[in-house]
Amino acid sequence: QVQLVESGGGLVQPGGSLRLSCAASGSIFRINAIGWYRQGPGKQREVVAVIISGGSTNYADAVKGRFTISRDNAKNMVYLQMNSMKTEDPVVYYCNADARVYGMAYGVYKLYWGLGTQFTVSS
Repeated sequence: QVQLVESGGGLVQPGGSLRLSCAASGSIFRINAIGWYRQGPGKQREVVAVIISGGSTNYADAVKGRFTISRDNAKNMVYLQMNSMKTEDPVVYYCNADARVYGMAYGVYKLYWGLGTQFTVSS
């Protein structure tokens, strides 16, 4: 099992910055990829940013140039630095990990989700 806990929600002004953190715990053997997704009211969950173990990253077009994802493999943590915040950014953010746990066969990975976190962008 892998447990993901997000943190970093709060209140931020438009154009401001906020940093989200996600801590992974459990019987983790290896996390191949970990990242952030978000979901607005009545909308489908979409990828925000993903980083793999090798360091490669992938960003949604809506956040390119504003958000930065980073990863601490030793601590099994991932961060999302969000700059130049916009009013459309404050939706629910979910941490997601493609991970292998102890006892799994070689090459077997599963997706794990956090419970989500949200914040408010307001003047």
